[in-house]
Amino acid sequence: MPSDLVTSIPANIPNTLRIDFHTEDTKKVRSYAGHVHLDSTEHRHPQKKNHLFYWFFESQTCNPHVAVHDQQELISRTPLLIWLNGGPGASSLLGLFLENGPLSIGDDAAGTVSVSPHSWNQEAHVVFWDQPIGTGYSYADDALEYVRDEEALGRMFCDALQGFLDAHPEYAQCPLYVCGESYAGKYVPAIALEIDARNTENAGGRINLQGIAVGNGWIKPELSLRVLIDYAYAAGFLGISQKEALEKSYQDFKSTLDAGDLEGATELGNDLVATTLAYGGNFDVYDVRRWDDLSMGALRTYLNSADVKEALHVPSNVTWQCADNEGPVAEALVRDNMADCTGQYAQIIERGYRTLLYTGNFDAACGYRSTEEILDDLMTREGEQAEWRNAPRLVWTQAQGNPKGFVRRHGNLTQVSVPDSGHQVPAYQPEICRELLYNWLFERPFPGYDPQQARKQSGDGGLRRG
Repeated sequence: MPSDLVTSIPANIPNTLRIDFHTEDTKKVRSYAGHVHLDSTEHRHPQKKNHLFYWFFESQTCNPHVAVHDQQELISRTPLLIWLNGGPGASSLLGLFLENGPLSIGDDAAGTVSVSPHSWNQEAHVVFWDQPIGTGYSYADDALEYVRDEEALGRMFCDALQGFLDAHPEYAQCPLYVCGESYAGKYVPAIALEIDARNTENAGGRINLQGIAVGNGWIKPELSLRVLIDYAYAAGFLGISQKEALEKSYQDFKSTLDAGDLEGATELGNDLVATTLAYGGNFDVYDVRRWDDLSMGALRTYLNSADVKEALHVPSNVTWQCADNEGPVAEALVRDNMADCTGQYAQIIERGYRTLLYTGNFDAACGYRSTEEILDDLMTREGEQAEWRNAPRLVWTQAQGNPKGFVRRHGNLTQVSVPDSGHQVPAYQPEICRELLYNWLFERPFPGYDPQQARKQSGDGGLRRG
C-alpha cells in the first residue's frame, strides 16, 4: 500500500471510535495524506526542507474495491479539484471539516467527526492543501521560508503539486481545477499562472489545467475596503458621521497605497476594518447577520491530537496552525495583502481557462459588490464590457421556494451570486454550492429564467397598487 494511504481516522478526540476508509475488509474511499518534501530555497541550508501537507480524497464515482489500473480511464477523466482556504494563515482543513469536505466535526466537547453528505468529492477528486508554509500542518525546517509574495507561493506550491502527482501518477492526467476562497483569491490565480507557465516550458510534462473557481475572493483590496464602508452604512451599523470619518481614513489608506507603500497600506487597511467593526458593535464581517464568525468547534484540539497526526502521517512534533490575517504567515505577506491581482484574472481569461467567481450576499469583507465591479472593470480591459453587461443574468430557480442564485455567463467566465449566504458559501449553502460548482464543472444547465426578458414578454410596466 502507498505510504501515505489513510486507512482510518479517530471519530472523536478521545479516539474511542474510528472512521474506516480503507482496511482489509472495508474499502470506502481512497484517501492519501502527508507531506511533499521540497528542498529549501535558502541555499545556505541545502540540507533543510520545506514540507507542504495535503489530504486527498478520490471521487466517490470510482470504486475503491477495483484496482487503479482497471479503472484508469474513469479516474483520468474525473476532475481533480485543489481546495485552498485563505487567511492568510487559514488551514484548508477548515474547508475539509466545515465546508465542502467529506468529513464534518461537531461543536461538542468530544469533537465528534461524522461523514458529510455535502462533500465535493461525490463526483470529483478533491485534494486539500495547507499552504503557504506555516499554515496548518505545513512547516519548514528554516523559519525564513515563509513566502513573501504570490510568485514565490506559486512556485513552491507547484513544486509540491508535482511531487504529489509524481507519487500518484494515476491522477496526473485528470482535468485540474484550482479552487479556493477569500485570500485564496490571490493564491488561486498565482498558482494557475505558474502551472500555465510550466506547461508552456515543458510540453512533455503538462499538468492538465482547465480552470479556476474562487468564492468571495480577496482580489482588489482597495475596492473591498470601500465597499465595506458602504455596506456597513447601508446595513445600519454606521451613522453618517462615522461613515464620513471612515471615508477620510479610507483616503489616507488610498494615498498610502497609491504611493507604493504596501506595508503601510496593509496596516491602515487592517485598522480601517477594525474601526468599522468597532463602530458597528463588532458585527461579523463575514456575515452581517451574525456577531461571531463560524465556529471551528473542537477542530484545533482534534487535529493536534497524537492519534490524528499518526493517522495522517504527520510528525508528532508538528503543531497544526490556523490564523486569519494574523501571525507569521500574514506578517510575511504584509506587502502582498493590499496588492491588486485583477490583472492575473485577465491573463487567465485571455488564455482560455474556465473561470468561476461566486459570492455569498451577506459577506461584507469581499462579497458580491466588489466581485461585480471587479468583473465589470476586467471585461472593460478585455474590450468585452458591453457583451458582459448584456449577458442575461438568470434567476436560478428551484422547483419550489426562493431562488438558488443569480447566474451570468459569457465565454469562459461565469459569475454566481448566492442568496442567504455569508463568506463561506459551502458552509452556509452546502447543497446549492456543490450544485453550482458541478453545474459549472460539468457544463450542466442552471435552470431558471431571464427576468428582463420575462418582463418584456409579459408587457409588465411596473408595480401595480391595489
